[in-house]
Amino acid sequence: MALFLVERNFAEALDIDAEGAAGIIAVNDDASVRWVYSFLSADKRKTYCLYEAESEEAILEAAHRNNIPADVIVRVDQLRPEELVAEAR
Repeated sequence: MALFLVERNFAEALDIDAEGAAGIIAVNDDASVRWVYSFLSADKRKTYCLYEAESEEAILEAAHRNNIPADVIVRVDQLRPEELVAEAR
């Protein structure tokens, strides 16, 4: 699975509870997409979410089915500073 960073912009402050998150996860599972974690802006109107998926199209499908935006999707790789330092030793 590839990693993707998804930027979402909401018209109003995001208010999600455990039930809402469980519903999103169920749809994502059906679309073979895994929500790893998210960062929420201070005004709660923007999220940056890390996903595992086979493709950008799978993320778009899950977002459409969940009725949530997926304004920007970027395929990313991990870069961990501690691993770079350890490799240099």
